[in-house]
Amino acid sequence: MPSPIWQLKNCRLSFDNGPAVMGIVNVTPDSFSDGGQHDTPQLAIDHGIRLAKQGAAILDVGGESTRPYSAPVETNEELDRVIPVVEGLAAAVDVPISIDTSKSAVAAAAVNAGAQIINDVTGLEGDPAMVSVALSTGAGVCAMHAQGPPQTMQDDPRYGNVTEEIFDYLMQRQASLVSAGIPHEKICLDPGIGFGKTHEHNLQLVREAERFLQTGSPILIGHSRKGFIGKLLGDKERNRDAGTLGISVLLAIKGIQVLRVHEVQNTVDALASWQLTVNS
Repeated sequence: MPSPIWQLKNCRLSFDNGPAVMGIVNVTPDSFSDGGQHDTPQLAIDHGIRLAKQGAAILDVGGESTRPYSAPVETNEELDRVIPVVEGLAAAVDVPISIDTSKSAVAAAAVNAGAQIINDVTGLEGDPAMVSVALSTGAGVCAMHAQGPPQTMQDDPRYGNVTEEIFDYLMQRQASLVSAGIPHEKICLDPGIGFGKTHEHNLQLVREAERFLQTGSPILIGHSRKGFIGKLLGDKERNRDAGTLGISVLLAIKGIQVLRVHEVQNTVDALASWQLTVNS
């Protein structure tokens, strides 16, 4: 199956040479891994510039934590956190910027400030105006699956077959977005590891990740430093970067197009080593 193209607001991403690394730029005090580390605009901008220099193909800026049981953030507070960062990064780097939000007002302001992608953990369903914003701005979109909001999603997640149920959901979202007028080539899909899934659900999604390639859209997976990696390693307190890297290479081998990670440099180097070995 040929690799799809992801059309963004002002550029296109091709994955013929392997997956794109999406670097995480959290502007939050409470994200599960790096909350508070980049919680001023300048710290976040500096971090994003550093990730771009390390080889990130996309920078994903978020101002509201979506970790399990996190509290929602008011729109104005989220805007205050992310818009200066998006503006600063848009002026400083050449790679496309993604806004990680489920609020249409934040998405619209971020695209106006220079973002090219709307990355919505609610699949563009949480805010009724989000699809209209995507249409009016021309941004690329990423629609993710989640079983419930962060406040309740880990209480008791259940599926008959997690891979097939999420595949069906993503196909339905893709069809709905296309029907609303968003071109197919602007849509990326994300099975939502850790969002309303048990440890076993997450493992199954990783093992069967290639199933989602049959949607015909680029697939983004955000596995970085998540709890299932700590559980795999047998120690939830252990540094999860090496475990994340192992999953990243596995997902690349399976053909996943976008890997959303905290640690960019080692991911880029590992992927380059894998590709050079395979192609030599």
